[in-house]
Amino acid sequence: MDTLEKVPVQRVTLTGSEYIEDIVIVERPLTIIFNNEELVTLICSPVDLRYLAVGFLASEGLLQSRDQIKKTTVDEQKSIVRIETSEQYELAGELIFKRMITPGCGRGASLYSVADAKDLATVQSDIKITAPQVFNLVKEFQNRSEVFKETGGVHSAAFCDAERILIFKEDIGRHNAIDKIIGECIINDIPTKDHILLTSGRVSSEIILKVIKRNIPLLISRSAPTSTGVKLANDLGVTLIGFVRGTRMNVYTHSQRILSSTA
Repeated sequence: MDTLEKVPVQRVTLTGSEYIEDIVIVERPLTIIFNNEELVTLICSPVDLRYLAVGFLASEGLLQSRDQIKKTTVDEQKSIVRIETSEQYELAGELIFKRMITPGCGRGASLYSVADAKDLATVQSDIKITAPQVFNLVKEFQNRSEVFKETGGVHSAAFCDAERILIFKEDIGRHNAIDKIIGECIINDIPTKDHILLTSGRVSSEIILKVIKRNIPLLISRSAPTSTGVKLANDLGVTLIGFVRGTRMNVYTHSQRILSSTA
């Protein structure tokens, strides 16, 4: 399915105006049907829908591994993903949340909250990375986003080791881009322990919870964290880096994983 669309615009400057075509990112609703229950409709970019659905369910605590998935069916024309699990979850009525999640700042209601962090294990990892490696990863990250260069309308996320980007995803929603990575890792049995997640977006508590649930020890963002995001990362063992710009970055938590360039 196409992710870009041309639209007519009037471009206005101080010296006049002209009519041209502009390229915009395509937005579509995706409905996830989980064990025959309509669970949620996400507003997203219409690519990697299977990965997005599986990653979303994993982030919501409804899936842990590929072994739990009995069947997935993707209807790209209707933007529906059906997922059946081998174990039938008995969801309480209040947790059947037929709702629409916009790709913006808010997520609406969710199955998890910051209070759930008390039940999560601290991330344990001996991974180390140098400052130059961080800067190189972010440089490669920026260069990967052709859709952003064309439209300025997507968020990006990447799954990496210390040397290179292994998986790269884009979506109009910052949460969606990360969920697509989580879904691909689950479906393809890619271990996430001792790896790194990059994001172009703000690091709020929900983003930190996604990372902790997949036991990812290092999160890098070109943007800012929130106060609760920093606290969760500190309490649960995640190294959080933000505001990576050129050869400068802010290390908010667990800086022992960041080595000097001479180490």
